[in-house]
Amino acid sequence: MLKWRNESALDLYNLAAAIFLLAAPWMFVRVNPTAAIDLRASGAAIAVLSLAAIIAFSVWEEWGNLLVGAWLIVSPWVLGFAHTRAMHFSIIAGAVVMFMSLLELWLEYEKTHLGPAASQGSERH
Repeated sequence: MLKWRNESALDLYNLAAAIFLLAAPWMFVRVNPTAAIDLRASGAAIAVLSLAAIIAFSVWEEWGNLLVGAWLIVSPWVLGFAHTRAMHFSIIAGAVVMFMSLLELWLEYEKTHLGPAASQGSERH
């Protein structure tokens, strides 16, 4: 049985961003084919990583989402769909995914390195 972690809510937000990315190409009247492929592929990668983190958490899944989020921010210029509506979707979704991943990485670091055992040791001195 799965054990729900409080931080798993952040993975649900990333999953919602992935669904948004997968649906984004249909929101455009004339979408750049390169942008559509990029948004769908990035959305699929984020969905897989987020579901994996919900099912069996490991820190590498958050690092993977962080990298995909960074890719979404720079991809409009790298792939040539800057100054389009798809660029705005890509940048916003990338920023949201990066923020959620960084927040979860920080919460995990705080729990393991700065948790109750660490704070008890500092109170004794």
